[in-house]
Amino acid sequence: MRRGLTLAREAGAKGEVPVGAVVVGSGGELLGEGGNVREGVGDPTGHAEVVALRAAAARAGSSRLDGATLVVTMEPCPMCAGAAMLARVERIVLGAWDPKLGACGSVWDVARDRRSTHRIEVVGGVLEEECSALVRTFFAERR
Repeated sequence: MRRGLTLAREAGAKGEVPVGAVVVGSGGELLGEGGNVREGVGDPTGHAEVVALRAAAARAGSSRLDGATLVVTMEPCPMCAGAAMLARVERIVLGAWDPKLGACGSVWDVARDRRSTHRIEVVGGVLEEECSALVRTFFAERR
């Protein structure tokens, strides 16, 4: 989560919503990482989780990331939770819950929906206050 926070701060410094994500393999190795890049590259799918999952899949040489953990500073949205499900990520570890768009238990639960083709273990609230403060400060400065 500490690496995710660093990536989130870097994204925030570039004007992106400060979210960072890393994908860790079953043996503890770093497979991929990323921060939000939506505004910088003009890509609505440029969320930190998608960037990290793409990097991890490229490194693994497969779209399936069996046994991997996605660590992210903010609860994934429906798109990102769906991408993690399709990648067969085993676990999502998140920092701040997202009461507006969260899809790992807050608003929706895409990650654990019984109708999904793959269900993901969700561990929430890791360094929650630090992760929440980044996003709160970012939006407070813009409103």
